[in-house]
Amino acid sequence: MKYFSTNLKTEPVNFEEALFKGLAPDGGLFMPENIPYLSPEFFKEKMTYPELATEMIFPFIDGEMDKSRLNEICKSAFNFSVPIVSIQPNLNILELFHGPTLAFKDFAARFMARSMQYFMQNKNEQRTILVATSGDTGSAVANGFYKVDGINVVILYPSGKVSKIQEQQLTTLGENINAIEVEGSFDDCQRIVKTSFL
Repeated sequence: MKYFSTNLKTEPVNFEEALFKGLAPDGGLFMPENIPYLSPEFFKEKMTYPELATEMIFPFIDGEMDKSRLNEICKSAFNFSVPIVSIQPNLNILELFHGPTLAFKDFAARFMARSMQYFMQNKNEQRTILVATSGDTGSAVANGFYKVDGINVVILYPSGKVSKIQEQQLTTLGENINAIEVEGSFDDCQRIVKTSFL
């Protein structure tokens, strides 16, 4: 599958390119060229969350990774409880806060880290992930990329403007995770990141 920029001023790219570029060169966001259809019957099948994720994600990366490897990535990324809780008859909710940082962003960050690790295997290169956060994004990225070979993470966060637990999640991992406290707001952190990308 190809991914196009929402600004429509750059050539479509494959999954790996979109994953590593983050933003399109024209400043747009990458979007898949189509959204595969999944029948109602698909959602009635008994699957674990990693199995469900594998089936749903595979059409977006077909040709770049085989399904068995994708399944290994999903098992590793989603190795925590993802319960469906009944609210009332015929109304259920999927709880997305059981990951290591208690944020729904654990899903994307952990999948992204393991996907990047897959594409970087057998390549002798280093990558740096630069993130601005007001709390939960930085925590999820820090945890998701912790000890991932070949990838260093730099997280900018505003001084005194993240919760104590989130600051601990950002600053106590070490290894390939570097947190930098910025005197200013989240917007200041974001501006530094955007300027760096340019």
